[in-house]
Amino acid sequence: MNINPNFAVLASRRMIFNTPICDLGWSGTLSFVNDLANMPVGQTVIAFLNANNANYMMVDPEYRAVLSHQLVLPDGIGMDLASQVMHGDRFPANLNGTDFVPALLTYMDIPKRIGLIGGRSDVLATAAENFRKHAPWHEFIAVSDGFFDKSDSAGVIAEIEQQDLDILIVGMGTPIQEKWVHNNIRPEHARLVVTVGALFDFVSGTVPRAPMVVRRLRLEWLYRMWQEPTRLWKRYVLGIPQFMRHVLRHRSGGRDVAVRPTVIRLSVMKSEIPAANDEQTPRKASRR
Repeated sequence: MNINPNFAVLASRRMIFNTPICDLGWSGTLSFVNDLANMPVGQTVIAFLNANNANYMMVDPEYRAVLSHQLVLPDGIGMDLASQVMHGDRFPANLNGTDFVPALLTYMDIPKRIGLIGGRSDVLATAAENFRKHAPWHEFIAVSDGFFDKSDSAGVIAEIEQQDLDILIVGMGTPIQEKWVHNNIRPEHARLVVTVGALFDFVSGTVPRAPMVVRRLRLEWLYRMWQEPTRLWKRYVLGIPQFMRHVLRHRSGGRDVAVRPTVIRLSVMKSEIPAANDEQTPRKASRR
């Protein structure tokens, strides 16, 4: 195996709240993440930043520091608004985890062992079964529900080590999931780790998705608040004005103006990584 430890992958990013956010389109991001998952060494952790998560980040230095070690993808209309104000244009694609992860599983044609952590046991089991129907060439393992002691995860980590995973998908809510992964998951546990919030609820059908027309209008957040007003009203009624204050403060402060590409150093096999493009729709992968 011919390994080059100094191979450089150029990940196009732009700064939002002084945090680098990936600004590739759909096709470019899928190709990039697929290449990362196939590397023989190292580890990439993917997180998603939306308006609600950004509000957490602005008051939680530990969460911000954790995100600085991860590949952050833009999630939702809030990130587009922030990018429009700070950079003059929105992100090429809305890469929310609910849509991106199923698309990535379809895109990846090399079979993977994929571990799932988070949610209730019944929800996790149903999500794993639905993932198997969605991408049957991968193997999905329900490692653990999300109701374990986060301060003593030895049992869960031991189970992960037994499973010999390629990919780990963790859905325990922000910022708990990002911090837990940062503190507990090592490269030998999985080459690619994705933190996904409530994805298992959607994949299992426990929480319904908004109709497609609502999603295309970028109003799924409004649909979710209508579905669960008691739980979500603070996130949107109070959180949206708070988020916009952060956006305007950063813009008036003259920060986050330049688009800054970031070079990620990775150890990979000497093969050319496909050139990314900015198509907005993911392609289907061939099934094996």
